Amino acid sequence: MKTYRDYDDLPKIRLPYGQEVSISDSTIRDGSQMPGIVVRTHHKVKIYEYLHRIGIEKLESFVYNERDRKAIKTMQDMGYEFPEITGWARANPADIDMVLDIDGIEETGVLMSVSDPHIFDKMGLPSREAAEEKYLNALQYAVDHGLRTRAHIEDMTRADNYNFVFPLIKKIIDIDPDCTIRICDTIGYGVPFTRVDEPYGIPTIVRHLKEELNVKHIETHCHDDFGLAVPNSLAGYWHGADWSNVTFLGIGERSGNAEMEKLLLFLKRRVEGFDKYNLDCIAEFSRFMEKEIGIRIPRNKSVVGNNVFAHESGIHTAGVIKNPFTYEPYPPETVGGKRNFLVGDSSGIEVLRFKVQETLNELMDVNIEVEKNDKRLRSIQSDIQKLYNEDKRVSCISDEEILGYVKKYFMFNPMVRKDMHRNDEDDENGDNEPETDTLGNTKARMHDIVD
Repeated sequence: MKTYRDYDDLPKIRLPYGQEVSISDSTIRDGSQMPGIVVRTHHKVKIYEYLHRIGIEKLESFVYNERDRKAIKTMQDMGYEFPEITGWARANPADIDMVLDIDGIEETGVLMSVSDPHIFDKMGLPSREAAEEKYLNALQYAVDHGLRTRAHIEDMTRADNYNFVFPLIKKIIDIDPDCTIRICDTIGYGVPFTRVDEPYGIPTIVRHLKEELNVKHIETHCHDDFGLAVPNSLAGYWHGADWSNVTFLGIGERSGNAEMEKLLLFLKRRVEGFDKYNLDCIAEFSRFMEKEIGIRIPRNKSVVGNNVFAHESGIHTAGVIKNPFTYEPYPPETVGGKRNFLVGDSSGIEVLRFKVQETLNELMDVNIEVEKNDKRLRSIQSDIQKLYNEDKRVSCISDEEILGYVKKYFMFNPMVRKDMHRNDEDDENGDNEPETDTLGNTKARMHDIVD
């Protein structure tokens, strides 16, 4: 019989291919294109520091302006082995020359737009053949100048893959056998389901690249327009991809990209063999992004939202107080988070008892237990429920308000009776004189009993 009562009891999943998988980050490249925000030079450097702490393998950056180049130089001067800083270029030699002008960059992505709207309408090219020639010439130029390459196959999930894209990729691999092929789900049309053919099926595309074209390195770059960016990234891994390209918090254009923190958490907590990533700065990283860059984080956003480890309802709080495993899928410390119990309209006596007891312990500087049937506790509960019943309250009760209730019902009423089994000799020596705090209030001692 299997028993699952603790996090360590749960089995982990294995990747079917057992391949080593890695993550490349695009927070300061694709993420910085998010409308309404500006990622400044010092922001990029700080983001790079967080990515280093986590253990992300690669980071891609624009190289077009002085701000980009200044940030890259500052990051390089920090001397970190990872993330490796890589470039990004459109498919023309002039862009690739800009990458080559930066000492220390040894790899670049090359954008290759493959859907008909991108080829004909965006780029104004006369034919697919013209697009192919442009892309292959650019890739050859990068390889001839000593760069490792990543072919960014843009809008692949809306392209004619069998008749155009797959033959193009075969020619790319002929030029650079080690080229990483990036499957770009540019507007989120990809799906993670196994029996969906191209252009939508991420599993089908990955398997074709791996099994039919013998591509060594496959990467997903998924957008979240239909809410499938993270599932599609995981599907890529599950069917043989060894890279995923993500942004922190999923920032980016429109609905954004696959969220790094979700992917990392799933790998570390659910999949076997991913101890290489350190997530204990994730909560801190998210606060930085919110405060410094202005990213608004919904309170119920998984991994980093304020409510991820907040508990209010009676059944949930009672369970978590007894054993966090009952309603928390992973310990808060995993991502640098903190558990928080809230008192609201759905709270029961257990969480209120916990909060009152916690407040008393802080006030009295001793461990005090309050019984569930304590009349003072029930009075506080009655006062709070009255607020909600009369529609006078639309938010949770703050810690400051709990403190006020504790002072009203506990501090201003007889609270403790002294242990009657004290040593008479101690009394004569004054050893049992009650301690007082700075305000002259009597402090409860460890042997004192709450009435």
